[in-house]
Amino acid sequence: MPVIAVAISGGVDSLVAAFLLKKQGHDIFGLHFRTGYETSAPEATAQSPRPADITRIAQQLKIPVEVLDIAPLFRESVIAYFTSAYQQGRTPNPCLYCNPAIKFGHILAHVRQKGAEALATGHYARLETDPDGHYHLHRGVDTLKDQSYFLSRLTQDQLRQACFPLGDLTKEAVRRIARENQLVPATRGESQDICFIKNAPYHEFLKQQDGFTPREGPIIDTRGRLLGHHQGLHQFTIGQRRGINCPAAEPYYVIRLDHRSNGLVVGHREELYRATCTVEDINWIKRPDRFPAEVMTQIRYRHQAAPSQVIERSSGVVQVRFEPPQKAVTPGQGAVFYRGDEVLGSGWIA
Repeated sequence: MPVIAVAISGGVDSLVAAFLLKKQGHDIFGLHFRTGYETSAPEATAQSPRPADITRIAQQLKIPVEVLDIAPLFRESVIAYFTSAYQQGRTPNPCLYCNPAIKFGHILAHVRQKGAEALATGHYARLETDPDGHYHLHRGVDTLKDQSYFLSRLTQDQLRQACFPLGDLTKEAVRRIARENQLVPATRGESQDICFIKNAPYHEFLKQQDGFTPREGPIIDTRGRLLGHHQGLHQFTIGQRRGINCPAAEPYYVIRLDHRSNGLVVGHREELYRATCTVEDINWIKRPDRFPAEVMTQIRYRHQAAPSQVIERSSGVVQVRFEPPQKAVTPGQGAVFYRGDEVLGSGWIA
């Protein structure tokens, strides 16, 4: 059987993933990477296990677990991406960026040098291979925990070296396996969308980043009327209602972030809907045979994928036409294309 490395976060999902692979007879070892943004609380919290906790996991599984410090790389890639997106008036998706760049980029390369043939994670997603050796990414069986959205930027080569042991399980089944086998995770609760921001609002985190300077600007409605002023576009995202502080008969929502004028464009709820959007930097896992292509498009993690038509405009750029129009289509977020439960590919909403 191939040697498999397991990314150990400290939570129950990666713990059970490692347990299952070992039970299947695989030769496995673990790797826990530290980003430099872990909390220093005396008790373990979600995504912030202490070194002693990782040692305890290694003892439970009876496998070696390496602790790897990737703080400089994480800061120069994920944090830089996160900060730059807000500077450009976009709303970033760090997990969608991190998986191909860090977990199945730097970490995968590291464990391959250590002799592993694949990297396993606790993601809820499924992989299949066709007779031609082409890899297909599918939603996990647990529809509430499915994380295929966050893996949609992986290439064929990365998928070839990936392993998702939890894809056919529900979260409750994973918890039951942990209980029945006395597996105790090092962290409590579910992982957070932004793992590197824990004790402060994200806009406060941004202000601490080198080169990031919030700029005051106008708040205008969709007719161009001046309503007030904001303290920085980084405090807002499309569809947001709170924090606008402009009284009106009907509540205002963020409609658009105008990066060029540094203006916050607001309007009423019905103005949030869009029939089309442009998606760029497409990563096709299974490219449609022809265009226009009829697909289901998911425009953020908790969004219900919507019927849509994808029209190829140029290499790596498509136009998506929604039917019906979708609410709060947000530049910077990932648009992931599905056919059934299979991920066809994804790109960034422009």
